[in-house]
Amino acid sequence: MSDKHTIINIGRQYGSGGKEVATTIGKALGIEVYDNELISKAAEESGFSKEVFERSDERRSVFNLFSFFGTERFGSTQNYMGDNELFKIQSEVIRGITDKGPAIFVGRCSNYILRDKTCLDVFVSAPLEARVARVMGRLGISEDEAKARIERQDRTRQTYYNFFTFGNWGAASDYDMCVDSSILGIEGTADLIIDFGRKAGLIF
Repeated sequence: MSDKHTIINIGRQYGSGGKEVATTIGKALGIEVYDNELISKAAEESGFSKEVFERSDERRSVFNLFSFFGTERFGSTQNYMGDNELFKIQSEVIRGITDKGPAIFVGRCSNYILRDKTCLDVFVSAPLEARVARVMGRLGISEDEAKARIERQDRTRQTYYNFFTFGNWGAASDYDMCVDSSILGIEGTADLIIDFGRKAGLIF
């Protein structure tokens, strides 16, 4: 009997509906989706404040730990936790989750962190106009504000991914499948990914 279990990693452009696609896949397959929940787990398992990870969410930065613990817990040479330490903790959490069973991860370089495991790696994109419309509708903001937010978030994700993986965010060579969610919509895209994953032998 095979001990393999389904692991799906979903990268996404901001406003492409990648998280919604992941959630739809999770519901269809009965698999937990880890996005913001991963931050909570990382905080819980590392003993650090959840706020540290929320501020670090797919960004590069350095945090003064006194903001979260006070001076008693850390000596003067350990006042700061930088990118690499936070990334290492998140990576350990991700790998720990996959050791226990099936999982779907959204972002956080999970395709790179789990590159030695059998996974279905997907990147979800969409044309700018479709993403602008989605962000405007979701946040109730103007077209210009939506465009600015998309540009900022995509740049942040790209910088984070490229820094930690030495790869190129969104490059087709880093994924098993790249899909434009605007063509089939959220449910159609989720169905397509599931069908592809099963045919590829990557969904068990």
